[in-house]
Amino acid sequence: MNAVLICPSSRPAVNHLALTAPLAAAPLLGESLVEYWLTHLAMSGYTNVRVLTNDRAELITALVGTGTRWGLKAEVTTEPRELTAAQAQIKYARELTASSSHEVIVLDHFPGRPQSLFASYNDLFAGVFEWLPHARMPDRVGVHELRPGIWIGSHSRISPDAQLHAPCWIGQSVYVGARATVGPMTAIEDRAFIEPEAEISASLIGTDTFVGQFAVIQDSFALGNTLINWKSNVATVVSDSFLLSALRRPALSGHAESLFGRLAEIYSRNKDDLQMFWKHFLMNKEG
Repeated sequence: MNAVLICPSSRPAVNHLALTAPLAAAPLLGESLVEYWLTHLAMSGYTNVRVLTNDRAELITALVGTGTRWGLKAEVTTEPRELTAAQAQIKYARELTASSSHEVIVLDHFPGRPQSLFASYNDLFAGVFEWLPHARMPDRVGVHELRPGIWIGSHSRISPDAQLHAPCWIGQSVYVGARATVGPMTAIEDRAFIEPEAEISASLIGTDTFVGQFAVIQDSFALGNTLINWKSNVATVVSDSFLLSALRRPALSGHAESLFGRLAEIYSRNKDDLQMFWKHFLMNKEG
């Protein structure tokens, strides 16, 4: 059984999501669409998958490899532009029709969920939380349900004084400080850092994103220092690094140094919890 996956090249309605990775590689509850689909295809009996991309093919290749993670034979092919499903069907007809069962899929939705994710941030937010109960696919390890509707990944440190309200998803190597409130309807992606007393609800916090003390984020995507209201699609760049910033792209300035001074202060107040967090954070970064 053969399949062709088409990675979206761009979708203007959610352009901020593609700033650091192609849309098919953007983490949504800890994994990307291309990973979710490869798991689904492997479980459905497919053996050969061709992945078509024209946006940062090296990042897609790094995720897919040769497909051995899924027990598949996978190959990433760079196209000069995004093909439609019909164009891919014609171009790769020989290998598709060589199988008794084949499929061509545009990666703009989750497996088994036909609605497009990329028509607006509203659609993306709704799609992510509709998918949440299915995100722990059989090949994922380290994700556990702490309480009904509250999912936590490995190596995360959640203060016992933090409040978690279902449904919510907390990824790997995340830190949530004392008296912070997370949820309901909230996803914290991998390696995010939530300071004490921050409040987050009906929102998605992107990977490697710092949320400052007393910050209140509601009805939004927080991607680095960019805040996008998913109801209005209005995006704002937050200039205050103490409130919101990207941990992996610190500016070489006094203001950024002050931010790391803030992190050092938090470390001194929460040393026992944070020693383990930073150990795992650095190990994951090196990996």
